[in-house]
Amino acid sequence: MSHTETALSSRSPRGDAEAGFPFSAVVGQERLQLALILCAVHPGIGGVLVRGEKGTAKSTVVRALAQLLPPVVDETGARPARLVELPVGATEDRVVGSLDLERVLRDGEQAFRPGLLAAAHHGVLYVDEVNLLHDHLVDVLLDAAAMGRVHIERDGVSHSHPARFVLVGTMNPEEGELRPQLLDRFGLTVDVVASREVDVRMAVVRRRLDYEADPVGFAAGYAAADRDIAQRILSARDRVARVALDNVELRRIAALCATFDVDGMRADLVVARTATAHAAWRGSEVVTEEDVRVAAELALPHRRRRDPFDEPGISDDQLDEAMRDAAAEVERAEENGSETDEFDPETQTDGAAPDRGSSPSEGTTADADRPAPDEDGSREEDGGPSDDPDRGPNDDGPDLPPNGPGGGGQSGESRTGTPASATANAPRWEVPGVGEGAPGRRSRAETRHGRMVRPSTDTSTGLHLLGTVFAAAPHQHRRGRLDGPLELVAEDLRGAYREGREGNLIVFVVDASGSMAARDRLSAVTGAVVALLRDAYQRRDKVAVITVRGAEAELVLPPTSSVDIAVRRLDGLRTGGKTPLAAGLLKAREVVHRERVRDPRRRPMLVLLTDGRATGGTDPVPRARTAAGLLARDAVTSMVVDCERGMIRLGLAAELARELRAGYVRLAELTGDSVADLVRSGSGRPGGATARAA
Repeated sequence: MSHTETALSSRSPRGDAEAGFPFSAVVGQERLQLALILCAVHPGIGGVLVRGEKGTAKSTVVRALAQLLPPVVDETGARPARLVELPVGATEDRVVGSLDLERVLRDGEQAFRPGLLAAAHHGVLYVDEVNLLHDHLVDVLLDAAAMGRVHIERDGVSHSHPARFVLVGTMNPEEGELRPQLLDRFGLTVDVVASREVDVRMAVVRRRLDYEADPVGFAAGYAAADRDIAQRILSARDRVARVALDNVELRRIAALCATFDVDGMRADLVVARTATAHAAWRGSEVVTEEDVRVAAELALPHRRRRDPFDEPGISDDQLDEAMRDAAAEVERAEENGSETDEFDPETQTDGAAPDRGSSPSEGTTADADRPAPDEDGSREEDGGPSDDPDRGPNDDGPDLPPNGPGGGGQSGESRTGTPASATANAPRWEVPGVGEGAPGRRSRAETRHGRMVRPSTDTSTGLHLLGTVFAAAPHQHRRGRLDGPLELVAEDLRGAYREGREGNLIVFVVDASGSMAARDRLSAVTGAVVALLRDAYQRRDKVAVITVRGAEAELVLPPTSSVDIAVRRLDGLRTGGKTPLAAGLLKAREVVHRERVRDPRRRPMLVLLTDGRATGGTDPVPRARTAAGLLARDAVTSMVVDCERGMIRLGLAAELARELRAGYVRLAELTGDSVADLVRSGSGRPGGATARAA
């Protein structure tokens, strides 16, 4: 009996593995199945990110794959490959492992307790809703998937162990996107949607109903097909090291990546590995043009997303054109006889001289698997710019120029023409106090990964060594210690209270009434909202958008982590009519109250863009002020963006800011590239910024 037959037949007849939905029985997800198979053949590809709506068999296919992997042979003998599922709330200690405190206290020896990455070795590590996982943990997973090993240096423990697994992350884009630099680190990405073909949908439902009626019998009907796939995976794994990637196809890969203008060299490496795996899967030992095309379809679409609000993807026409351009590049090189030549930096034709002060490997393969720079220029492995809650407005690296908001050594005015004193000393735009919300980059919060502040009785965030020593010291005489090491008991252990940053709920209330549509004001407002949404995206906020026009306020986007959806909703923004400002503020209050029930740890912030001219309903101005007072009493942190223009200004938005106890800024100060400086250098929190007269 072969290894494959042993792996499939060793499942208990009534166990979850054998009763699971067969891989070969899945209908309509051929591209996803191929991507998973290629990563099983060559784990160095770096995993698969599966994007799609609910109910598209994402989890079913991933779980079915684990049943096809070869058995793992360790010190205990042969065992089936594991499917390890990583919960969204997992801690770093649970993922990578940690010091085994129980053995330290009981036996007095330093011991390491392996985490989920060790358990997933030679199996599948499955992360559902990976877009909701903390960015730091996503980076840890991607590092391990790329290197095949886990290195731990913490709590006085130095440990390393192999961790070669198929990493699969699934996500629903409507619940929030992964940032581009994390998208780039996933080897392959597949977008899955439910088929619109009637026959395919019928087949999906029929097979699911048959499976539910008799799971064991249904699985038995596809056992032969699954064994065939498992045997092909095993054979391809043995063959992949012998597959030849010649310079012709390597040039084709490089030309494709250059055509699509992807950042860095990781794309080239992933396409090369994927093409090699596809050749091995086909049973060939030579990479062909077709292998390169398949690899490009899976590895390049998500790497074209250079801006957070860009749509990922490559159309068939775009890929066809790129393949033609790559073929032309190959033909040109063959005519010049350069395919057999090795690259010589001395013969570069782009006019760039080689850097003789760096090592040969710098900036090439060694850097290709490192985290890409974040939107603010930092690397994710550095923890980002906002991990330290006590940093000042100008401590966030490239967010501000060296000389404050004005930049360029000018101290008199900011880049928006606003006096520097108006923004340089203003408080940061954040919710005051210390929260406990989802990890982000806006407001101070108690977190598991931030700066260590003081000892705590909660040891789940890591050991606070000094706190533990101080807790044990007063009891040493009573415990009979005269010399030697400290006598410790479990009650002495102290954890670390850490502070970092959290994401908030940003509720945008946009005045889209007739008074706002005049003199191209709405385009300026829309530009400001998009810039603020970009800031919310970078700081991991949830957002909601309410528009105010006509007779009512409309919630055009309920709270979501998918900020790019908010940008798309703004494209079709309708304008005109009166200004029911009170209705907009009350709608915002309703959204805040509802979200406090659903997600009580995520603190809210209101951003109101208006000229303050309430005209809808009876007594519109007093009603708007009353609604603002209700929000202020609810302690909702607010910011008012005054959109009033013209020679005659009524200053109604400034008065509204006072009722809200909000920060205040004029629209002219919040347009274009100035948003990053203004938002990060200062704005409103209750009592933190005085509303200026318009």
